[in-house]
Amino acid sequence: MQQQDVLQKIAQILSDLAAEPKKLLNYQTPDELKNTLALDRENPQSWTALFSWIEKYLHYSAKTEHSNFANRMWSGANLPSVAGEIITALNNTSSCTFESAPVATLMEKYMLEQMLRIVGFENGEGQMTTGSSNANMIAMMAARNQALASAKTQGLFNQQPLYALTSADAHYSLDKAANILGIGTERLIKIPTLEHGEMDTAALNDAIEKIQQTGGLVFFVCATLGTTVRGAYDNIEQILALKHKHHFWLHGDGAWGGAAMMSSELKAKYLPGLDKLDSFTMDFHKMLGSNLMCNFLLFSHQNLLSCTCKGGENGYIFRDDALDLGVASLQCGRRVDSLKWFLDWKFYTQQGFADRVEQYHQLANIAEDFINNSIELEMVVKRSSFNVCFRFKASNANAFNQALRKQLLIDEQALLALAHIKETLVFRLLISNVNLNKTRLIELLECVIKTGKTINV
Repeated sequence: MQQQDVLQKIAQILSDLAAEPKKLLNYQTPDELKNTLALDRENPQSWTALFSWIEKYLHYSAKTEHSNFANRMWSGANLPSVAGEIITALNNTSSCTFESAPVATLMEKYMLEQMLRIVGFENGEGQMTTGSSNANMIAMMAARNQALASAKTQGLFNQQPLYALTSADAHYSLDKAANILGIGTERLIKIPTLEHGEMDTAALNDAIEKIQQTGGLVFFVCATLGTTVRGAYDNIEQILALKHKHHFWLHGDGAWGGAAMMSSELKAKYLPGLDKLDSFTMDFHKMLGSNLMCNFLLFSHQNLLSCTCKGGENGYIFRDDALDLGVASLQCGRRVDSLKWFLDWKFYTQQGFADRVEQYHQLANIAEDFINNSIELEMVVKRSSFNVCFRFKASNANAFNQALRKQLLIDEQALLALAHIKETLVFRLLISNVNLNKTRLIELLECVIKTGKTINV
């Protein structure tokens, strides 16, 4: 088949799918699905077989745009970014150099300028990365190299012991970063949280002073701006006071809650002091809905990214360090993620994204009120921001809610997330679906109640 024929066939499959009644998923057990897919079947050079697998993929995958898909911090993608993803797949290039991706390079630079402006880094720089896990590691690496000038070239041998500190509820990517960068996971110190889930800054100060007394160097502190389970925001301004006292690099992991920066109201509420951070990351593919993946990392000062990431003889590929984005990246080949990001930005604008985030915040408030007024449901902890942590009231509640979640999945009614808060298993309702409104939200919670009344554990 020619490319035109393949594209027309795919378009027809997608068109037929769009015309079908919207269904969350077609549930099968792993063994049933493996038999249905017939992955071992051999049909070389058969487009018919390939299209059959494409149709099965679409038929049995969860429809993430469905309003009852509340399992992850992302959902069905914005259509402008979907269009951008299709175009970049067909164009099939890498945004490592200006020569190979001239338009993508300028779009990425433009979008990074917009983010620097909103965050308030007046003399900063940035890059797109593969996600906040990667961005957190790059920020930690930059901090390490600033603390120990010889670390990049000589490693950490015979150096002063380095320590990084973060919330006990911080993302697990920081543990991975400490491992990869040679800091050691035991030297990533987890600070206890307060009642509403934010890091205890008094405990942070005590931990820093204890490390200093033993000859250690605290080089990096990560403020989590929207924790994965509770949605809590660490207090940037209080940590900044400790930064001035102890002179560490302060990074903001806003992978989830950083989207509040789009709204002046929510930025003031949750992110005061944002412009004083040393680095900040956010996933545009989460609350703001761009096609996976779409992340950016910002530094408040220039010339740190290239200094941190550049290494080895690369003259065979890079011609202009000022233009070639791959110079300041840990990657060699870089996906073109800037087109979908740019198209989303031009279509919705900052005001459109601000409206979306504010609506999500209001929906979270509505969900909390509904649960508090419910006989069957209860909030496990008070809502901090966008996350609603609740459970069905029951004896042996952990086992009951686990069974309830599974039944909702088997019945093809809802795909919800579970998490632990200490020893308590909770539903972690994530408000990040553009197709979710007040009516559908209430219907989802009523579905949880209805199904819960059928569970016997």
